[in-house]
Amino acid sequence: MQECVSEFISFVTGEASDKCHKEKRKTVNGDDICWALATLGFDNYAEQLKRYLHRYREQEGERANNSQSRAPAGNFNEEKEETSNYRGELPRRSAVPNFQYQLH
Repeated sequence: MQECVSEFISFVTGEASDKCHKEKRKTVNGDDICWALATLGFDNYAEQLKRYLHRYREQEGERANNSQSRAPAGNFNEEKEETSNYRGELPRRSAVPNFQYQLH
């Protein structure tokens, strides 16, 4: 089972990686994974993942807004480091799987 799962992950991330390479980008993000799933015929998974990412990003934005409104002026940079400004990227520190990795 582990071998099949590893192969599936490699299959999907390889497709996303190729897309990023063609676009001259070095970071694969969640949107790239959704695109790869849809391209490879896994539309149901892609749609579910898109909904999940959308909800997750909304919650992160709300949490960042709440934290910034309570944070003293000197902590702004620290808070900014913990959350991502939405550009198709997930926050860097998260218990949720982060669908980003750097290409070599």
